[in-house]
Amino acid sequence: MVVPDIAGWRRERMASYPETAAVSLSPDWVCEILSPSTRRFDLTDKRAVYAVHGTCHLWLLDPVGETLEAFALREGAWLLLGTAAGDGEVRLPPFEAVGFSLSTLWS
Repeated sequence: MVVPDIAGWRRERMASYPETAAVSLSPDWVCEILSPSTRRFDLTDKRAVYAVHGTCHLWLLDPVGETLEAFALREGAWLLLGTAAGDGEVRLPPFEAVGFSLSTLWS
């Protein structure tokens, strides 16, 4: 079992928010915030666990490099959909309908 930094489920799969602390239903989307202490684990073991359990989308957010990488799971492998950096508008799956400025995430 792994715990993502941020996770999301489509309403079709999770109609109501559970009243328990732990959720056994794998997320549709996860975001890992890379830090020196977790970077290796996030990029290797956690990424593999998400793929095995069918998480459809993975975002890797790097606050030091001020970058975001978005991946989609395709035939058991992670496909890079896009990379964002700087202060441009981000519109990456599964949230391409609503854009945001990546610079709002950095202090």
